[in-house]
Amino acid sequence: MDKADIANDYIEWRTEQAVNAQRQQSSAVASRAVCKECHEPIPAARRHAVPGVQFCVGCQSELEAR
Repeated sequence: MDKADIANDYIEWRTEQAVNAQRQQSSAVASRAVCKECHEPIPAARRHAVPGVQFCVGCQSELEAR
Protein backbone atom coordinates (compact mmCIF):
# COMPACT_ATOMS: atom_id res chain seq x y z
CA MET A 1 0.00 0.00 0.00
CA ASP A 2 1.57 3.28 -1.09
CA LYS A 3 1.08 6.81 0.27
CA ALA A 4 -1.65 7.61 -2.26
CA ASP A 5 -3.69 4.59 -1.12
CA ILE A 6 -3.27 5.56 2.52
CA ALA A 7 -4.33 9.14 1.78
CA ASN A 8 -7.33 7.94 -0.20
CA ASP A 9 -8.41 5.63 2.63
CA TYR A 10 -8.09 8.51 5.09
CA ILE A 11 -10.18 10.82 2.87
CA GLU A 12 -12.89 8.16 2.53
CA TRP A 13 -12.91 7.60 6.30
CA ARG A 14 -13.18 11.36 7.07
CA THR A 15 -15.93 11.78 4.48
CA GLU A 16 -17.90 8.94 6.04
CA GLN A 17 -17.46 10.51 9.48
CA ALA A 18 -18.70 13.88 8.19
CA VAL A 19 -21.74 12.32 6.52
CA ASN A 20 -22.64 10.38 9.66
CA ALA A 21 -22.25 13.48 11.83
CA GLN A 22 -24.48 15.47 9.48
CA ARG A 23 -27.12 12.74 9.55
CA GLN A 24 -27.15 12.73 13.33
CA GLN A 25 -27.39 16.50 13.47
CA SER A 26 -30.16 16.61 10.85
CA SER A 27 -32.23 14.00 12.64
CA ALA A 28 -32.09 16.12 15.82
CA VAL A 29 -33.73 19.04 13.99
CA ALA A 30 -37.45 18.83 13.27
CA SER A 31 -38.44 18.82 9.61
CA ARG A 32 -40.20 21.93 8.37
CA ALA A 33 -43.66 21.73 6.78
CA VAL A 34 -42.83 24.68 4.52
CA CYS A 35 -39.58 25.55 2.76
CA LYS A 36 -37.33 27.93 4.66
CA GLU A 37 -36.48 29.74 1.41
CA CYS A 38 -39.59 29.93 -0.79
CA HIS A 39 -42.27 29.13 1.84
CA GLU A 40 -43.87 26.45 -0.36
CA PRO A 41 -45.11 23.24 1.33
CA ILE A 42 -42.59 20.41 1.63
CA PRO A 43 -44.25 17.08 0.69
CA ALA A 44 -44.69 14.58 3.50
CA ALA A 45 -42.70 11.97 1.57
CA ARG A 46 -39.66 14.29 1.50
CA ARG A 47 -40.03 15.12 5.21
CA HIS A 48 -40.11 11.39 5.96
CA ALA A 49 -37.21 10.51 3.63
CA VAL A 50 -34.94 13.35 4.82
CA PRO A 51 -35.20 13.85 8.58
CA GLY A 52 -34.66 17.49 9.51
CA VAL A 53 -35.35 18.74 5.99
CA GLN A 54 -35.52 22.53 5.80
CA PHE A 55 -35.86 23.19 2.06
CA CYS A 56 -38.01 21.94 -0.81
CA VAL A 57 -36.30 19.99 -3.60
CA GLY A 58 -36.00 23.03 -5.86
CA CYS A 59 -34.43 25.30 -3.26
CA GLN A 60 -32.15 22.52 -1.99
CA SER A 61 -30.94 21.90 -5.55
CA GLU A 62 -30.19 25.61 -5.98
CA LEU A 63 -28.28 25.72 -2.68
CA GLU A 64 -26.18 22.70 -3.66
CA ALA A 65 -25.42 24.16 -7.08
CA ARG A 66 -23.84 27.27 -5.51
